[in-house]
Amino acid sequence: MPSVYYFAANDWLSITFRLCLALLVGAVIGVEREMRHKPAGLRTHMLVSFGAALFTLVPLATSVAQSDANALSRVIQGIATGVGFLGAGEIIRQSSQESARMEIQGLTSAAAIWVSAALGIAAGCGLWQLGLIGALLSLFVLNLFKRFERWN
Repeated sequence: MPSVYYFAANDWLSITFRLCLALLVGAVIGVEREMRHKPAGLRTHMLVSFGAALFTLVPLATSVAQSDANALSRVIQGIATGVGFLGAGEIIRQSSQESARMEIQGLTSAAAIWVSAALGIAAGCGLWQLGLIGALLSLFVLNLFKRFERWN
């Protein structure tokens, strides 16, 4: 039984919509990070989300011919792992720049990169409602809870 998430490889309108949505949801988080002068800003988050959508689109476009139900799951697992390494690099970079002593910084930026990838996966699957709601909730968390951290 074909899923609504699959599409024909020559369906340019669907492909364009999904990739533009990935850029948009990545930009929502990226603008917030850019305004806070974080190293991973607008372009980084847009590219992470866009790349995740591209990787997601490949098994969706080819599954009709190959009928491999596990392909999408493996791609999503690979994206989550790969983006985790990118986030780890962000943590190490910020920690080493601040001081000579051991200090962990950049966890929120690393988590934001990871969320950008998840939003890109949602966009790549055509789950535009999930992508938009996820981006708005992420923006809410990044802005509102920053105020709570200042009180500590």
